[in-house]
Amino acid sequence: MIPTAIHEASLPDGVVAIPVRTRLIVKGDDLAAVLREALAGLARPGDVVAIAETAVAIAQGRFIGAETIRPSRLARVLARRAGAMATINQPESLQLVIDQVGAWRVFGAAVLQVAGRAVGRRGVFYELLGEAIAAIDGYTGTLPPYERAIVLGPAEPDRVSTELAAALDLHIAIVDANDLRRAKALGASPRVIREAVESALLGNPAGNGDEQTPLVILAWRGAGANPLVRAA
Repeated sequence: MIPTAIHEASLPDGVVAIPVRTRLIVKGDDLAAVLREALAGLARPGDVVAIAETAVAIAQGRFIGAETIRPSRLARVLARRAGAMATINQPESLQLVIDQVGAWRVFGAAVLQVAGRAVGRRGVFYELLGEAIAAIDGYTGTLPPYERAIVLGPAEPDRVSTELAAALDLHIAIVDANDLRRAKALGASPRVIREAVESALLGNPAGNGDEQTPLVILAWRGAGANPLVRAA
């Protein structure tokens, strides 16, 4: 498989980020087999492979069609006032947050968000409900047949990372990254330095559109110790 591009911005010296296309990942896929096919001839032992959390969740069947969700009045009212945050400005996604934590907690967070803005403090809603929101990826309309799918967070990302690392003889991280220069390692195999991987992915080399590049090889091509991996 040929990489789509090589990104070097925002990376430690000696680390190269190589986005890699895969076939469309579907529910029930064997992720080890998908990765082995896509990474053949590109990744070397010792490299870190970052996998988009959405791809892992889809393989696990953790997604819901937006048309099957009936947003409450609270979800519709709050979503209209949510601004540009992709998850909570969609009534269906916000309804899943309400289902998870309860209507009163969401309503209370919204009230405190308004109060926070009045004194110049932003982001209170997300601070209070961050974990519930982070576990839901709003639909983006970019990649059929998932353009109307709401993807939940992957189950047991540390376990999945560890099993994939053992199967492929690579270091693995499951990440949530976006074009707002935010990256979070939701799971990782044991030797991966999560903070270093997050920093390396701030430029989001995988992209947020229909690139179909759910894998990024963080290839160590420098001298000395790999700054993304702890010594054995």
